[in-house]
Amino acid sequence: MTAQVTLEDALSNVDLLEELPLPDQQPCIEPPPSSLLYQPNFNTNFEDRNAFVTGIARYIEQATVHSNMVMGFGLYLMDGSVSNIYKLDAKKRINLSKIDKFFKQLQVVPLFGDMQIELARYIKTSAHYEENKSRWTCTSSSSSPQYNICEQMIQIRDDHMRFISELARYSNSEVVTGSGRQEAQKTDAEYRKLFDLSLQGLQLLSQWSAHVMEVVMQKCNKICYFGGEIRISASENMCQNGSLVRAHSPALLVLSVLQAIRKTVCDWEGGREPFNDPALRGEKDPKSGFDVKVPRRAVGPSSTQLYMVRTMLESLIADKSGSKKTLRSSLEGPTILDIEKFHRESFFYTHLINFSETLQQCCDLSQLWFREFFLELTMGRRIQFPIEMSMPWILTDHILETKEASMMEYVLYSLDLYNDSAHYALTKFKKQFLYDEIEAEVNLCFDQFVYKLADQIFGYYKVMAGSLLLDKRLRSECKNQGATIPLLTSNRYETLLKQRHVQLLGRSIDLNRLITQRISAAMYKSLELSIGRFESEDLTSIVELDGLVEINKMTHKLLSRYMTLDSFDAMFREANHNVSAPYGRITLHVFWELNYDFLPNYCYNGSTNRFVRTVLPFSQEFQRDKQPNAQPQYLHGSKALNLAYSSIYSNYRNFVGPPHFKVICRLLGYQGIAVVMEELLKVVKSLLQGTILQYVKTLMEVMPKICRLPRHEYGSPGILEFFHHQLKDIVEYAELKTVCFQNLREVGNAILFCLLIEQSLSLEEVCDLLHAAPFQNILPRVHVKEGERLDAKMKRLESKYAPLHLVPLIERLGTPQQIAIAREGDLLTKERLCCGLSMFEVILTRIRTFLDDPIWRGPLPSNGVMHVDECVEFHRLWSAMQFVYCIPVGTHEFTVEQCFGDGLHWAGCMIIVLLGQQRRFDVLDFCYHLLKVQKHDGKDEVIKNVPLKKMVERIRKFQILNDEIIATLDKYLKSGDGEGTPVEHVRCFQPPIHQSLASN
Repeated sequence: MTAQVTLEDALSNVDLLEELPLPDQQPCIEPPPSSLLYQPNFNTNFEDRNAFVTGIARYIEQATVHSNMVMGFGLYLMDGSVSNIYKLDAKKRINLSKIDKFFKQLQVVPLFGDMQIELARYIKTSAHYEENKSRWTCTSSSSSPQYNICEQMIQIRDDHMRFISELARYSNSEVVTGSGRQEAQKTDAEYRKLFDLSLQGLQLLSQWSAHVMEVVMQKCNKICYFGGEIRISASENMCQNGSLVRAHSPALLVLSVLQAIRKTVCDWEGGREPFNDPALRGEKDPKSGFDVKVPRRAVGPSSTQLYMVRTMLESLIADKSGSKKTLRSSLEGPTILDIEKFHRESFFYTHLINFSETLQQCCDLSQLWFREFFLELTMGRRIQFPIEMSMPWILTDHILETKEASMMEYVLYSLDLYNDSAHYALTKFKKQFLYDEIEAEVNLCFDQFVYKLADQIFGYYKVMAGSLLLDKRLRSECKNQGATIPLLTSNRYETLLKQRHVQLLGRSIDLNRLITQRISAAMYKSLELSIGRFESEDLTSIVELDGLVEINKMTHKLLSRYMTLDSFDAMFREANHNVSAPYGRITLHVFWELNYDFLPNYCYNGSTNRFVRTVLPFSQEFQRDKQPNAQPQYLHGSKALNLAYSSIYSNYRNFVGPPHFKVICRLLGYQGIAVVMEELLKVVKSLLQGTILQYVKTLMEVMPKICRLPRHEYGSPGILEFFHHQLKDIVEYAELKTVCFQNLREVGNAILFCLLIEQSLSLEEVCDLLHAAPFQNILPRVHVKEGERLDAKMKRLESKYAPLHLVPLIERLGTPQQIAIAREGDLLTKERLCCGLSMFEVILTRIRTFLDDPIWRGPLPSNGVMHVDECVEFHRLWSAMQFVYCIPVGTHEFTVEQCFGDGLHWAGCMIIVLLGQQRRFDVLDFCYHLLKVQKHDGKDEVIKNVPLKKMVERIRKFQILNDEIIATLDKYLKSGDGEGTPVEHVRCFQPPIHQSLASN
């Protein structure tokens, strides 16, 4: 051992300070993060002059295990056959009451990983505990307030609020006034402020982490980085305090220590100490003090420098030492205070210089994950804990389940515990199997996390979309009736959706992409369920399907602000199975319902323009698939919204009318409508050339060959009796009012469906054309006041809308492909506007080709003009049918309107019009003739149990209906005729000649 230690000797021992292995080569049992509080320690043995240089004693001291556990273990060792701690307490060698109070406050101490120990366990297992049990309060089962984090949350929130406010104030002032400022331009006061602020933040984080660890261990047993500023601040304090300490103490040892401190920490200009330094002359200090200028250091002090300075300062101010006289007595009072202040502040320099590492340690809660100790306790009965018992997942799942808006932004923070535990497993435990276990759990938990979070986000925006589309008047009316529809509570999912780089176990995870994938799948599932529900219901539910599609579309729009989703049309086509097929699931189900339910079971009412179900069905009811179950988030968003929308859609359940046809046009589009119309034409063709044709042939055989219209002189009762007798076989034909009328009703309903679809489609096209007009330079004629010129006003309007004219704009800026598309679209829109094409006209023309059998028109008339009295044409058969259903029914019988609706009359009138027999029907109809006669004589009798007046009233009602139907059909069939029809297309007939003049 050398007699004198120089600075060179001290620096040669730097390697010893880097890492000192423990004697047994075992991992150190480290305590949880504790508060960064100054703890002076003057137990260094300075008798050995080499000790303050090598620092071995101090290094070993910092490797000591948790002091609380050592205290308990020490009591356990002391209380035995040799000594008795209770006797020592009586002799005032130890104070058991203070220890009991301390153990009661801190009941559980973390040991290693997931292991912890109850401090009272040492007391309970000591040798003399039983006879002194009453002296201990820490062994009771009551829980200490130390472990009730709820009671500590008030103080934690207050501290957090104060610190965050101060940190935000500094950050804002730095952004506003400090941008572009160099570090050298900051003052010492600013560095001091940063130093204090950073230290306060680390201390708070350390205390909070310790609270959490203590609580968790007890339960298991039963901010900003200012690296550059902190570095400079610590360096400045060391340099200035090290240079200003008086270095001319008479004590030789004190002088050598002070000079060593100066040489250790001071960076002089040019690398040399100043010549004739007044602090080294041994003179008395001037009243103004020495003005020693030390340049600022560019880097912080090393760990060796810091340790050596603090150790040397401890040797100067220590109260006890191996020698009888301490070095403290050689220093003056103000100097001692300065050294103690610097010694106290420099305690934190190590932590603040290594700010990132210290911050990691203060926030390290890796011990919350480890559960190996508990797995060992199960004795092999359990090899792995489920994730429901994992503390990181418990915290994450709690935030997701409670949906607390203020905590949703921090849901990723609890997953950072896995990073801490993985880092601890690799760097501290150095066990690969532990890391593999953590990684497996992270994979499972993160998948669950993304799954639940994406579902919550999708449900949240689905509720928002449902609330936005819900009629506000309904909400207010429900509130007035006492049924409140809850409003959507705001949540902060936007922050999570902006996360594209989440660091987890060294992997950068794009959270937005994963959520986008899951939400895309949820959107697709929602659309599929919506269509699936429609497929299990009748045609009236198509309004609800449209509402669900609109809500999904609004949800897609809201989510598209934060993520890149596929286009909604592409998703809808995929869910509808309409990507490559010419028709989708909706189109197929619409036709299915039309063919098997709508055509045979619905009755059309021309007054209300609606179809309603028949009171007397003639077809078998087919079984539909069971409606798929769906959670509220896949429908309208929530149970309350589902109930509200269900009440709205219930108004559309009992009929099929314009709202349904409007939705059909929107959902099916031109392609789907064309498919449905083509299939309906096949149905009509099958009926007209099949069952209906057979009934027409059968009924024509039982019709009277000749049936003249009686003269008016017979009176209405006689005419009624005459027709009733002539048409007796038709009236008594059993299948006429059942199968025959049923088939005609199906044809009529098909025709009506096509007509109403045409009308709804026209409304949609008109809206499209009006919306497209400004983009095609089609402007309405403006109002012109007196004295104004129309052409000048139109030119101003055209110039105003010129930037909207799409085709010239694309021709100037677009690609050749875009130009071609724009021109074709513009041409199509203009042709739709000018041509006035009618789909219903084409359908009627196609149906006319189905009536090619001679039975519909009969043989050529013998007079060369028309059949007058012969019953060989269809209009005569229809007159007989009309006579049958005009007969009033009994009290408990159903009328033809109730059973078949107006579709029956549309079928008969359509056939008559397509055959060109409408004028002959109007002149020669049996019922119309009876109506004319009864209107003239006004008689009311009962003929063959038929009340004449009631029958005439029914005839008049059906005459009005027939006139409307025929007029509508004529309008569509003659839509292509113009005023300039050539005369050669008109067939001219000679007027009839009376029999008395025929011979002449």
